[in-house]
Amino acid sequence: MRESSNPVMRGVIRDNQPAPYAGFGQAIPGAQTGMMQAGQQANPYQQQNYAPTTAGRTITIDDVVMKTGITLGVLIAVAIATYAAIVTRATESAQLSLAMPLLLVGALGGFVLVLIASFGRKQDNPAIVLSYAALEGLFVGSISFVFANVVVADGVSAGTMIGQAVLGTLGVFFGMLIVYKVGAIRVTPRFTRMLMAGLVGVLVLMLGNLVLGLFGVDMGIRSGGPIAIIFSLVCIALAAFSFLLDFDSADRLVKAGAPEKAAWGVALGLTVTLVWLYVEILRLLSYLNSD
Repeated sequence: MRESSNPVMRGVIRDNQPAPYAGFGQAIPGAQTGMMQAGQQANPYQQQNYAPTTAGRTITIDDVVMKTGITLGVLIAVAIATYAAIVTRATESAQLSLAMPLLLVGALGGFVLVLIASFGRKQDNPAIVLSYAALEGLFVGSISFVFANVVVADGVSAGTMIGQAVLGTLGVFFGMLIVYKVGAIRVTPRFTRMLMAGLVGVLVLMLGNLVLGLFGVDMGIRSGGPIAIIFSLVCIALAAFSFLLDFDSADRLVKAGAPEKAAWGVALGLTVTLVWLYVEILRLLSYLNSD
């Protein structure tokens, strides 16, 4: 069975085993009833006489879209408010004195909540998902200010650069959604293993760079040079391909007839990937616009 590279998605799939149901992007009228009748013997909720996991209906694509929209709405609102609060400070030093603590609180707080959601089986808890969105809003707003106003060369428009990062993120997301729906790249066990190997490799390099940096050694993967640009492009590619696994995980949950609340877990998983992609695109743009 395929396993998502996203720890949140893995947790959602783990708690909701797949079985036939309406597929991702295929929720046409009348299809749900037919699929449930045809796959009744394969559905674990029916086959094993499990008690209903919810008092309502099962997850649909509309649930995934709605919950993801709410989660991203909270993140974007907090990010805009955070960015506005920072840029209204009178001096750059005052701006940085506010941006850096907010960045750390958002990054560390979001990381802790992802761990709680993934390993504490709380990924479908809306309070945790929306709290994560708020914390990531602090992180995204702060890091957007740092990259677009401090790292880049003088004369570069911060608004233009952030807008490019947002458009790039949306373009990659919808592009990979089309790729998934038309089956141009199929999510197979071999594809999943290759992507997991790439993600582990990137994580090892990041941790190695962090540790060596404590001793004054620079590997060059975050310094803005050619190696850093190549590394960011690799990270962007991995984040893009990770969407395919996220879409596949959502598809399997819908087919399984998972509880409606599982849509919150899908929303959390997609948001994690979207934030990573946005930050990597923003970082790459900062390299290209630096002195």
